[in-house]
Amino acid sequence: MTEKVFALYKGNEKTVEKVIFDENLNYIHMVFNKNEGLPEHISNSNVYMTVVRGTLSIGLDEQDTHKYEAGTLLKIPVGTKMNVRNADQETLELIVVKAPAP
Repeated sequence: MTEKVFALYKGNEKTVEKVIFDENLNYIHMVFNKNEGLPEHISNSNVYMTVVRGTLSIGLDEQDTHKYEAGTLLKIPVGTKMNVRNADQETLELIVVKAPAP
């Protein structure tokens, strides 16, 4: 078998799943329920964030929090202060790709 296959978590409980962490990129699958999210932090790489399900509430640097629905892809540059949250009732599911790998 040439390819390597990864199975992503399919549930609704809070999950931060580091699916691929190699020298090329980091591929992270995240699931958050209402009022869950990540600690505020500074991005250590370029971040490509896809909203798979639910609505993302995100504050970047000093701007107000913006909301993004499923089907949205955000490109966030390295060195950006990030505050990632689910402020809504529906479960939030994200795919986060960091490239190049930090």
